Amino acid sequence: MHVELRQRIRFEAAHHLPQAGEGHKCRRLHGHSYAVELAVAGEVDPESGWLLDYARIREAFRPLHELLDHHYLNEVPGLENPTSENLARWIWERLADAIPLREVRVEETCTSACVYRGET
Repeated sequence: MHVELRQRIRFEAAHHLPQAGEGHKCRRLHGHSYAVELAVAGEVDPESGWLLDYARIREAFRPLHELLDHHYLNEVPGLENPTSENLARWIWERLADAIPLREVRVEETCTSACVYRGET
């Protein structure tokens, strides 16, 4: 049986978008209550009855959470221009070898999100 699991993780962080045009509100320092949803996919182990423990997904993200939560994202190496797009790819690049990622979704507001599924 093939399944997809999703785990949501929240963090708070500040950033600004240095590449935004002059006068654009996102060029100013501001913060978000981010929600990251990690989707993993694969075959269910017939013995255990699951693909993997949700705790393993959260544990894989823990080091990233420590770098992101209540930090200024522009100071995190690799996130000098911390758009949702760049943040989703940055997370993917750090987790793809640890868990069977299918998708990284980054929500910076309750109405705006970016979904990244790796390079094809």
